[in-house]
Amino acid sequence: MSLYGLLVFSAIYMLAVASPGPGVAAVIARSLAKGTRGAPAFIAGFLVGDLIWFSFAATGLAALAQSAHTVFVVVKYAGAAYLLYLAYKLWTAPAVAADEAPDLEQGQKPFQLFLGSLALTLANPKTMVFFLALLPTVVSLEQLTLLGFVEMVVAISILLPLTLGAYVLLAARARRVFKSATAVRRINRGTGAAMACAAVAVATR
Repeated sequence: MSLYGLLVFSAIYMLAVASPGPGVAAVIARSLAKGTRGAPAFIAGFLVGDLIWFSFAATGLAALAQSAHTVFVVVKYAGAAYLLYLAYKLWTAPAVAADEAPDLEQGQKPFQLFLGSLALTLANPKTMVFFLALLPTVVSLEQLTLLGFVEMVVAISILLPLTLGAYVLLAARARRVFKSATAVRRINRGTGAAMACAAVAVATR
């Protein structure tokens, strides 16, 4: 895939990972209570879950691009519209302090933490919907090669741990920030505005 496509994919994916949601809320809530202990295993579960959903979306869309071009074009623009919808939902989302998130702690053993976050990701099909919306707008899927697929997998494998890891460190050191509904609202609106700009950019390229 082109460098431009990979950079756009990486930028929008990072915004999506950073956007407050069940995964981010769980990471912050756990870090507020437990600090950095167990964080690598917890984040690994989210990563494996995202890679599973990404694989389903990429292989399915690649097949569609090769067999039904018109339908694929419709999916592409519907994807851009969905990204704008996500931006709107982020901007208007109610501000809920991170320490009010449900307790997803399932034990202190790394494998238990991994299974807990993996189950949370796989139980949320919106992750695959996001990939279905994003991929057609940034990647020429009818020409997607194994190398292009691997490049996106590497990008996901780097960006998700870095982004969630940053939340872990910030939450562990700045408890008051993520306990503030005002701070959560600002994060929502900031990522929502950035997501809207990205959606417009990929729809008009």
